[in-house]
Amino acid sequence: MYYFLIIKNITNLSGKQSEFAYICRKSLFVVKMKKKPIVALIYDFDGTLSPGNMQEFGFIQAIGKTPEEFWKISDGIARGQDASNVLSYMKLMLDEASKSGIKLRRSDFRKFGAHIRLFEGVKEWFRIVNEYGEAHGVKIEHYINSSGLKEIIEGSPIAGAFKHIFACTFLYDENGEAEWPGIAVDYTAKTQFIFKINKGIFSARDNKKVNESVAEDKKRIPFQQMIYFGDGETDIPSMKIVNMFGGNSVAVYNPKFPEKKAFAQKLLRQGRVNFITPAVYSKESRTFRVVCAIIDKIKADWELKQLARYR
Repeated sequence: MYYFLIIKNITNLSGKQSEFAYICRKSLFVVKMKKKPIVALIYDFDGTLSPGNMQEFGFIQAIGKTPEEFWKISDGIARGQDASNVLSYMKLMLDEASKSGIKLRRSDFRKFGAHIRLFEGVKEWFRIVNEYGEAHGVKIEHYINSSGLKEIIEGSPIAGAFKHIFACTFLYDENGEAEWPGIAVDYTAKTQFIFKINKGIFSARDNKKVNESVAEDKKRIPFQQMIYFGDGETDIPSMKIVNMFGGNSVAVYNPKFPEKKAFAQKLLRQGRVNFITPAVYSKESRTFRVVCAIIDKIKADWELKQLARYR
């Protein structure tokens, strides 16, 4: 701001003063160029970072059911009541826990989260991507956008890697026990969270700031600087939005199941995603190569945009 005021007052002067104005302009430009663009990597969780649904790594076993039994009952509730699949599984968790005498406090959910299995390379993924971003002048931020449970994700080995976790949550009674769904994240809520990341809003309940008009250059993370990872149908609207506004969407699939790859290929043919890749996150993986290439392009586009502003 101080550079701007000086330049504005002396641009019509001559000689050494005019030369000083030029130096001030150049200095301001250099300061702007030294700022780093923020790149947001946004992930679904189940099927994207983990090979199964998070309820299957402890909770379902604790209530004495198989995953197949649990999801069959949950789907039956949704179909029979013409209800939300997400709210149906959350209600079923409360009902089955109560029948089994299991308390569901935040700490209990986090214990279940500690047992979540992750795809190959996930535990190291965030570090290697952060290091690549740092080496190439980009700030990396990781986000979760999931229809799973925030409390379980918070207990997972990778919880600390995320800037923010957008996911389902419960309401808790005076004893700290879950008693009712607090936030249910379906595909429409997922798209809302994309816009919140865009504007730098980290409140799940906010419905005012997210709808306020904000100039494009004032938004914290432009869509062009987003990379969205997903694997299933609830991710399609978010993938499409990120893709449509100039970002990149990546469909990942479990390489052990041909039908998962076929679904990802379908999304690619339909133009809903930019890339598909096996859900392998090691430094030698195709996933890492794709992300590095996208980061390089984002950085180059950002620098060209800054250069175009020079006067």
